[in-house]
Amino acid sequence: MAKKSLEYSNLFAKGLPPASGRWKGHPPFNFIGGHADPDLQPIEGFVESSARVFRKDGRGLATYNMDSGPQGYLPLREFVAEKLARHRGIQVSTDEVLITSGSGQGISLINDVLLESGDTVITELYSFAGVLSNLRRRQVNIVGIDTDSGGMRMDLLASALEDLNQRGITPKYIYTIPTLQNPTGTVMSMERRREMLRLSREYGVPIFEDECYADLIFEGEWEHAIRSLDDANHVLHIGSFSKSLAPAIRLGYAVAPWEVLSQMLACKGDGGTGAMEQMIVGDYFHNHYEDHMEVLRSGLQRKLSVLIAALREHFGPSVHFDPPRGGMFLWIRLPEGVDSRKLVEPAAREGIVFNPGPDWCAEPDKAANYMRLCYAFPSEETIRQGVEKLAKVFHQEAGVS
Repeated sequence: MAKKSLEYSNLFAKGLPPASGRWKGHPPFNFIGGHADPDLQPIEGFVESSARVFRKDGRGLATYNMDSGPQGYLPLREFVAEKLARHRGIQVSTDEVLITSGSGQGISLINDVLLESGDTVITELYSFAGVLSNLRRRQVNIVGIDTDSGGMRMDLLASALEDLNQRGITPKYIYTIPTLQNPTGTVMSMERRREMLRLSREYGVPIFEDECYADLIFEGEWEHAIRSLDDANHVLHIGSFSKSLAPAIRLGYAVAPWEVLSQMLACKGDGGTGAMEQMIVGDYFHNHYEDHMEVLRSGLQRKLSVLIAALREHFGPSVHFDPPRGGMFLWIRLPEGVDSRKLVEPAAREGIVFNPGPDWCAEPDKAANYMRLCYAFPSEETIRQGVEKLAKVFHQEAGVS
């Protein structure tokens, strides 16, 4: 008699995200995700740092968290504190830094600590798809605040906070990506950063500041983080090594008062973020951060120029975008009436993947005619070929010319 297979789908928890498909390798023209440039990976530097740090601290791998405690490898936390002071204007001690398994874990941990079903959170109208999906899974109410070339509009934020206050609702936090905002690429002015902090104090709503892309400003002066203006613990701050170094190392960090970090640690429950990655990155960046970032920014700036030229050649005036001051993605507006969601499958059949706009919007239908293209991973020639093929797909499927 044939054995009956157990049907696990009947046992699954409610509210799971859609199941993942089997991995089939990267498509030929990959314009999604925060992948890095393979040719800009400092392989020899990794090798040298690995040898040096393992000889120095390798015996510590015999214990959970080595001798640094659950907040992460101390030399890496020291580097984070030094980098934040030098480049973001943030003055913190290593005791206020938690190393996480990518910034995504930092986001999840803060949400674990602060959020319950039915809570309200404020975000930019266009925002990081990972955060929006996390909030929706938790059945949190999202209030999206529109943006312009200077980031989130403070007049609209003030109106939203007052409206919520009148209804007896205090949002759990204001989530913002002020520097090289994802997906729009905007940089919030210091005036708006100060105003957001003022509103945070007035309404008693903390700011959740995500600065995963702040290291990638190409040139010119850098606006300091909102956290640098805060002297009363109104701002929770996260960052990442995925964009400044490599996403596969899965390292990020959170900066918060101990009152919050202690609860995040209680929720973390993973025995500590992988120590070997922390050791290598801590040593490499202590010795090579400035040089590496100069090379990385230069490479990304060249690729952005190639992408913009290809879009102008093959799409012409039918697409609109504002070239960002840095980063690794471009937010593109298509003609009214074009729904980028309907173009995902036709493009995929041609080996092209891109991010449709609605995935990156608190009110998805408002971004139907937008798409996000990431340019860090493909070569310059692949960018040219991919944009040309994408333009043909859009012309055939949606009449975009």
